[in-house]
Amino acid sequence: MSKILITSALPYINGVPHLGHMVGCLLPSDVYARYMRMMGNEVLYICGTDEHGTASEVGALKENMPVEEYCNKYHERHKQTYKDFNLSFDYFGRSSSRQNQELTYHIFEKLDQNGFIEERTMKQIYCVDDQMFLADRYIVGTCPHCGYEKARGDQCENCTKVLEPTDLIDAKSTVSGSSNLEVRETKHLFLNLPKIEEKLVEWLKTKEAFWPDVAYSIAKKWLKEGLQPRCITRDLKWGFPVNKEGYEGKVFYVWFDAPIGYIGITKQWSDEKPEERNWRDWWLDAQDVRYVEFMGKDNVPYHSITFPATLIGTGENWTKVDYLKGFSYLIYEGGKFSKSEHRGVFAEDAVQEFPADYWRYWLMANAPESSDSSFTFESFVSTVNKDLNGVLGNFAQRVMKMTASKIGSHVPPRGDLEPQDREFIATLQEKTNNYLKYLNEMEFRKATAELRAAWVEGNNYISVTEPWMVIKENPQRAETILNICLNVIRIYAALCAPLMPQTSEKILAKFGLGIDSLPLLKNFDVEKELSALPAGHAFEAGEALFERITPEKLAELQQKYGGKNA
Repeated sequence: MSKILITSALPYINGVPHLGHMVGCLLPSDVYARYMRMMGNEVLYICGTDEHGTASEVGALKENMPVEEYCNKYHERHKQTYKDFNLSFDYFGRSSSRQNQELTYHIFEKLDQNGFIEERTMKQIYCVDDQMFLADRYIVGTCPHCGYEKARGDQCENCTKVLEPTDLIDAKSTVSGSSNLEVRETKHLFLNLPKIEEKLVEWLKTKEAFWPDVAYSIAKKWLKEGLQPRCITRDLKWGFPVNKEGYEGKVFYVWFDAPIGYIGITKQWSDEKPEERNWRDWWLDAQDVRYVEFMGKDNVPYHSITFPATLIGTGENWTKVDYLKGFSYLIYEGGKFSKSEHRGVFAEDAVQEFPADYWRYWLMANAPESSDSSFTFESFVSTVNKDLNGVLGNFAQRVMKMTASKIGSHVPPRGDLEPQDREFIATLQEKTNNYLKYLNEMEFRKATAELRAAWVEGNNYISVTEPWMVIKENPQRAETILNICLNVIRIYAALCAPLMPQTSEKILAKFGLGIDSLPLLKNFDVEKELSALPAGHAFEAGEALFERITPEKLAELQQKYGGKNA
């Protein structure tokens, strides 16, 4: 058994997540966590809301409520949304917790003691109309490097270059849209990345053979451009007050305390349930822990450079990322998701339209791993109808109803296997091996394609063997075929469990079984699992696993969520 530590990028507290957020880090991390548990590993899967910074202050201002109350409200909305999507976090906490504050202070003090913190007077944007200093991400303008007109003050998401707000052309406040901006001097604390660079580069070299290209190339690009000291404080009210004399009235920059939040959230749970897990066993002087991070590509620089450098700079033995899985973007109907413009499907609305597994399957089948992916309702409806309803759902319903009508609602006995049975078993084993291999490698699109291929083989087998015809002349042979098919349905439940947990439970329920009856996926032996349901085991076909989505429903969805044909 191995210890697998998994974190998903902490979602910002303001607003609610859309499908792009789900596929960009949250859902893939859950699929991987479920898979790792089913491989027999000890898993700690951590996430939580990222609550500090201007995003929270502005959101609270717009809703006319105290920022703490605002964060409480949206933390609960996030938590419920992820529960509805069946994300299996071991703990979902908050970056604003007391535990994270304690750890942020500890790490800052260690960095300061080791000479990696320096004071600088910097020029910062102040909005006269908003009467506030603007955080980097609340200033937009034209990128001086690539000309992208909606670049943020901290980074251009188009060319990924790191920016300072003063670099932007025609900058304006995103709070009010005001361009009445002034550059004012203010004193801040910086993490001196160049002084840590040598040790950081040495550490990063150990990841070259293991990290995916999208992550490692971004990290190398940052290093090639040259690391600069990074500001870690802000002129805001909401955040952890800086624990250093002379910096009263300032707070730590959200990008300093948010990654530390992975540790803080673990400690938050550890403090609540000390009998279950000790946070130090995973984060500090931990033994035999493999740490995997999931995030969108815009977060990669902070997790491949800034956060590891922060931990290295303490001189302590903190657990650092072993594998960083970065994702590109999900484009919505050729454009961007926009809550204000009523364009796009947001997660809490998605599960009101269809069960979570419909969305989970489509998102993993189209995960933006090496390049951006595009969501369209035509693609979603087609995938649900063809793959879920037409392949997996059709096989399960067809086999169960045929068995019930021809033999009875129980697993029939099995006779000797014939060559076509053994050929099917071998092919299904091959598809299963491929599926598990790709899950292990976090190649989610390929894994989903192999899962579908395994379903197709079941349909091919029953079409070739034709038990509805064979039963007329050779009832025992027909019983063997249907015995195999019923056991294959249970095998599909096991294979679906990481990707579509609700579907797995629904299949098992048809056999009167629970999720705890599933075998481990490690060394999964198809032939062995074909004997799991003995002759006489009862089942109930019941309703179909998936509903077919009609053209009328497709048109309704496009109209409701701003699809291209709306």
